[in-house]
Amino acid sequence: MSADNPFVVLKEEMDKLVVGHEEVKNALLLGIIAREHIYVEGPPGTAKTMLAEIVSGAAQLRFFFYQLHRDTRLSELIGDLVISKETTDTGEVIKQKVVKGGILTSEICLLDDISRAPGESLNVLLRILNERKFFDESIPLLTAIATSNPTADEYYNEPLDPANLDRFVLQINAQGLSYGKKWEEARQVIKLYTENPGEYEVPARLSREVFDEYYEKLGSVEIPIEVQEGLANFVATLIENYGCNETNSLISDRTFFVKSLKIMRAHALLNNREQCTVEDLRALKYMTAFRIPEEIFMQLDQILDELTAKKKKSRTAGAN
Repeated sequence: MSADNPFVVLKEEMDKLVVGHEEVKNALLLGIIAREHIYVEGPPGTAKTMLAEIVSGAAQLRFFFYQLHRDTRLSELIGDLVISKETTDTGEVIKQKVVKGGILTSEICLLDDISRAPGESLNVLLRILNERKFFDESIPLLTAIATSNPTADEYYNEPLDPANLDRFVLQINAQGLSYGKKWEEARQVIKLYTENPGEYEVPARLSREVFDEYYEKLGSVEIPIEVQEGLANFVATLIENYGCNETNSLISDRTFFVKSLKIMRAHALLNNREQCTVEDLRALKYMTAFRIPEEIFMQLDQILDELTAKKKKSRTAGAN
């Protein structure tokens, strides 16, 4: 990201308070530019909530946080339910209305422990997120970040249903620094909070207008034929060479291809380009953490390296 990109200030604020977790930071920026939702899975203490709060504070966006639980009611997510009684000529009429709040009035929301939500509330919530509407009225939401602990036994956590998980275009598996054996980054955390033990107030750095401007630009970012072919080859490689199929992968033709183009365009804008290059194929890593088997995802950097190198070589040969 170049210094004159407006989103560099959001990255600066995240870096001030959170060491590492680069994939979560990048996914947040891509999600807010493309106005797509993000799913982050990781153990407690991996800065999931903190990063969302930093971005919303620095970007001056209305923020809503809610920790879901087994008894979550829909009214806790969308505002207060007001019931009134009126007397008419034909008798008493009971009316109810929603005094909007929560996700209906926020621009960024963080839904913690989303997999714990009861089915009835979760289904309505996901429909609101998907349609960006409450009944027929649009809501101002840019991005929802849903978090969940790992599905390991010690967290008493169940995985999201694949169909629900697929509502979140960007998917990140966040690892702790210690168990990820990132010792240098762990030392930086110790140093950071030794020098800054108190609370830190996030300064305002951007406004909603910047996000509106970049969202308007998104559709005009050009995607050359070589990048289009690279996307098709990426999916073909996963299926033909690595055994991804309908039983183990969430790569549906329309959803994955259409959303991939949008995220690659956002990646180009994040790097101050109005035309995609093969380097933007690397943004696909932020879409596949839970769409393909873990053992294949672990090889994704190599797959993308080979794919981009092949495209660059082909372009050089064509130029000669």
